[in-house]
Amino acid sequence: MQVWNNLVVMPAIALVLVGIVAGIAGGLFGIGGGIIIVPVLVLLFGYAQKMAQGTSLVALLMPVGILGLANYYKAGQANLVAGTWIALGFICGAFFGSKIALGLDEVTMKRTFAVFLACVALYMWFSAGGLATSKASEVSSRAQSGGATENG
Repeated sequence: MQVWNNLVVMPAIALVLVGIVAGIAGGLFGIGGGIIIVPVLVLLFGYAQKMAQGTSLVALLMPVGILGLANYYKAGQANLVAGTWIALGFICGAFFGSKIALGLDEVTMKRTFAVFLACVALYMWFSAGGLATSKASEVSSRAQSGGATENG
């Protein structure tokens, strides 16, 4: 019942704004909303780490990216087969990942999440313009020419 009490106390408009920001970031960068939603719920709304992660998954269960996907698909920038395989893996991964997360204490969970974000940030920072960019250009070119659009 505590979840519903928190929703009454927190203004719904602020949560919608969090969703809008996460949606814009998702459409702009192709990121999962959790990279925005989880930190905001913890830092601005005072959620415990696990509650923030669970709440983020509630939002992500709905087809929240469908309109963004439509734009990328129309532009020839979405591989539906690869995305479907990733989704199947995500289903399994989310199940086991949640089991692991629920077994960790709050401090360990926050630190693990912070290390994950830092690693992603460092990778993106140091790979900009390097090998990762060259590989991405090659894959994008193949996809546009029809080589990777149907079967990854």
